[in-house]
Amino acid sequence: MSGLAEDFQKVTAFMLKHQIAGLPRNFELVHEAFTAGNLELARELAALGTRPPQMALDQLGLKHRISAHCGVSAERLQDETLKTLTRMSNHLSLGLTQKRAFTNSVEGVIRSIREDESIGINQLLGELNLLSSIATDMIKAETALSSEVAEGLESLISADRGIRAAQAAMNRDHLTGLANRISLLQKLEEAHAEASAAKPSALVLIEILDHSGLKQQYGDEAVSKLIRGLAGIFRKAIKKHDVIARIEADTFAFVFDGINADEAHIIAERLFTTAENNLVFASATSQNAGGLPLAIGHAMAHEAPDPTSWLAIAKTATMLARQNPRQPIIGHKPGKRNVA
Repeated sequence: MSGLAEDFQKVTAFMLKHQIAGLPRNFELVHEAFTAGNLELARELAALGTRPPQMALDQLGLKHRISAHCGVSAERLQDETLKTLTRMSNHLSLGLTQKRAFTNSVEGVIRSIREDESIGINQLLGELNLLSSIATDMIKAETALSSEVAEGLESLISADRGIRAAQAAMNRDHLTGLANRISLLQKLEEAHAEASAAKPSALVLIEILDHSGLKQQYGDEAVSKLIRGLAGIFRKAIKKHDVIARIEADTFAFVFDGINADEAHIIAERLFTTAENNLVFASATSQNAGGLPLAIGHAMAHEAPDPTSWLAIAKTATMLARQNPRQPIIGHKPGKRNVA
């Protein structure tokens, strides 16, 4: 059974055993807990017991920045924002109606005085008292409105912060803090739209070989530390404007603008050497301690018809590198001879 099938079986079995609703976001939560090495999430999820409330699952997903749960949170905050704006609009409309009523009353008193100069002082005082009463009620309403607007603005500011935080979390890998697959796909869209032979962009994929074997041999926590360490090494090895993302449990992706295929290959070699020199690990298939086994593939944006194909081509090159340990770095070449 392949690793993907095993992961799916493990997640499905856990959800059935604990009677967790088969929602996509719940599946992502359980998958993250038991196949991506998030031990803290796994412990907290197990502690919820059988038939955990959906609210508890959503809170857990939000805490660990699971993208689907962050999306649900952003939608909820946006809904709250709309309700706040509607409430503020209603209060402002009410305040405007009260102002118009007071203005009409003042105009009525003035018109009465002008039309009847013999109006008695008592009648005039009565009308002024009525105006005073209306003005007092209006001031109370204005005070309440001011408080309501202030609370509404504070609520909107808080919701805006929450939405921004949720959106940021949706674009970040929980384990490494790097950009995630969602963020990478956005970058690929932008880079591919501007790419040409004269203005090239390269995509480099680095896959950790025998990821599942490493987890079986050393445990999830050790492999999680390894991945975080590798992320730090890679981040320091590239320039600030270069893009790095973790798009799968065992795969890092890099986007380099303004370099050709030969330069992409040189950078891939440098990343391979950097990882090899800084991380010493023995895989399940090789008990001799040495550099972490990696497979690297790269492809150029202008050689792919669209961003999805660009990623697929780079994945194909990485797969070929995985199958040929003697050539761990392979670049896509257009035409019949499609690898270098």
